[in-house]
Amino acid sequence: MTDDAVPAVPDHHRAAAPAPDLRASDADRERVAEVLRDALAEGRLDMAEFEERLEAAYKARTYGELTPITRDLPTATAPTPVSFTKEPVEKGSWAARIVGGEGSSTGGVAIMSGFQRKGRWTVPKRFTCFAFMGGGEIDLREANFADREVEIDCVAIMGGVQVIVPPGVEVVVRGIGVMGGFDHPHDDEPPEPGAPRVVIGGFAFWGGVAVERKVTRAEQKRLKEERKMLREQRREERRNRED
Repeated sequence: MTDDAVPAVPDHHRAAAPAPDLRASDADRERVAEVLRDALAEGRLDMAEFEERLEAAYKARTYGELTPITRDLPTATAPTPVSFTKEPVEKGSWAARIVGGEGSSTGGVAIMSGFQRKGRWTVPKRFTCFAFMGGGEIDLREANFADREVEIDCVAIMGGVQVIVPPGVEVVVRGIGVMGGFDHPHDDEPPEPGAPRVVIGGFAFWGGVAVERKVTRAEQKRLKEERKMLREQRREERRNRED
C-alpha cells in the first residue's frame, strides 16, 4: 500500500470525510477489517491480499493510512471518525435511523471462525449470513436501517448466529430448524410507532439462530448508574436513621 492519498468521495460524503492525519480509533480499524472480510467472502480478494490488507488495517494509525486499504472495494468511502458520529437515536426517533440507500455490509461468513456486525452500521434491505462450525453476532441496537423492513437470512450448520435487537423493533422469525432451532424473543410490549420491522429467516441444521432483545450499552450504563445512586441513597437514609 504505497498510495497514501485520500481518494475522492461523492459529494454527499465530503462533509463526513476526515482529515488524512486524524488519528484512527480501534472501531475505525475494525470497520475496515469488516469490509475486507466481506470482500474475501465475495471473491474480490484472495487470501494473500486479504491477509496483507488486514495487517495494514490493524497497523494503521491515521485515516490517511486506512483509506487506501479499501479504495478499490465497493463500500470504499472515507471512514467517519467515531468521535464525530451522532449518539444513538433516543426512543421515539426511529425515522432518523431509517436512512435509505445501501447497507454498509451485505453479509457475513463464519467457517470454523466467527464474524460480528455491531456498533453504528447500516443494515441493508437483505442481509445474508452463513455459519459452518462457527458463529456470528448481528447487533442492531445502534444500527441504522436501509429500509422500513429488512430481512436477515441465516444458514447455521453445526454453528450458531445471535441476532440482538433493541426494544421497540418488530421482529418476525420464519426460520426452519432441523435438529436445530430458531429462538424467538419474548415480546411483552407492542412495537413502537415508526420502528423498523426485522424479518429473520433461513435454515439451521445441528445449529441455531438466537434472537434476543437488549437495550443499548449506553442505556445499560445509565441504568447501572441509576441503581448505584439508589443504593447510595438508601445507605445514606439508613445512616441518618441510626444517627
